[in-house]
Amino acid sequence: MSYVYLLAAIAAEIVATSLMKSTEGFTRLWPTVACIAGYAFSLVALSQAVKGVPVGVAYALWSALGTAAIVAIGAAFLGEPITLIKVAGVSLIIAGVVTLNLGGAH
Repeated sequence: MSYVYLLAAIAAEIVATSLMKSTEGFTRLWPTVACIAGYAFSLVALSQAVKGVPVGVAYALWSALGTAAIVAIGAAFLGEPITLIKVAGVSLIIAGVVTLNLGGAH
């Protein structure tokens, strides 16, 4: 069940971050409310996930998968370029999470 909470936390964080641009600096009410609610839900779900997943592993997965998804969403929907540097950076983040999990963090 802890990994279900973790996946929910990741999904909510991705949605909230995707809404960030539409808030226009938190000047638009409904996108701002949705963004803040998404982050709040994400943190609540993450706090439930760490009851059964080591906090280092949970946070690493939460941040890495969220980062990778946001880079992809930025490229697909927000017109942001995919550069070799971005691909290398996301690859290093993912490699770090894999290394953390292989290193016996469980």
